[in-house]
Amino acid sequence: MTAITQPASLEQKPIGPTKIHTVQGGGGLRLHVREWGRADGPPILFLHGLSQSHLCWAKQYQSALADEFRLVACDLRGHGMSEAPLEPDHYTDGELWADDVAAIIEHLRLDRAVLVGWSYGGFIICDYLRAHGQHRVAAIDFVGGAVNLGGKAFGTLIGPGFLDHFADAIADDLPTNIRAMRALVKAWPAKPFPPDDLETLLCSSMTVPARIRANLAAREIDGDDVLRTLEVPLLVAHGRADTVVLPAMAEHVLAVCPTAEPSWYEGVGHTPHLEEPERFNRELAALTRRVSA
Repeated sequence: MTAITQPASLEQKPIGPTKIHTVQGGGGLRLHVREWGRADGPPILFLHGLSQSHLCWAKQYQSALADEFRLVACDLRGHGMSEAPLEPDHYTDGELWADDVAAIIEHLRLDRAVLVGWSYGGFIICDYLRAHGQHRVAAIDFVGGAVNLGGKAFGTLIGPGFLDHFADAIADDLPTNIRAMRALVKAWPAKPFPPDDLETLLCSSMTVPARIRANLAAREIDGDDVLRTLEVPLLVAHGRADTVVLPAMAEHVLAVCPTAEPSWYEGVGHTPHLEEPERFNRELAALTRRVSA
């Protein structure tokens, strides 16, 4: 573990000390994990989306959340500073993803954590709950979260903000990849990101090889079995203007999961945590306080 102080935010504002961990995840793969905030605070574990990194949570870990909670974010396998083998079997086995989350929870002793999953992070939370249960989880926050992947979901639950660009995002050609990822990142918000934020997100996206992006999308996923038996609170934070993971996905989650409650963001796209961070952080804090009381 390493402790540093750095300006690790989308706007490059200084934050408090950052602890850096290397965790052995599923199959022994090395995961890069960072934490901020109160070491004795209720833990919140952030799981980012496809082709991103822990940096997408900067508006959370640089906020007042760090004054009250223990904030932990990882780079998913194949992303950011985590180990990134190219072979498909490192990404198509749901138990490996589940074991990644379990290893972080165990290594950092995150008992009764709130799990926050943006986009693809919803799949990973379902993987974890299916394999390891919910006894170490206090609550869940889906942020434009996805729970179904495959032919039946394309066009109905997953929309053109993703589908229109994904073939180019997995092409074996760098200029094509750059064009695709630029278009994909620009499709996330309902209103354009500030230039610095856009550049950080685009740079993070390009650290992920196209073959790994393809491997992530090759899975057939149905999280309904997990959602139907969920006993802990699930907050569904979703932008009404999301063209990547469509609002229909959130409606599906709300219909299937008995503990789900909605938080709709009008005029917001695929990134409520970046487009309206003050509201998002306030609602996440309220959820964490409620389940930690």
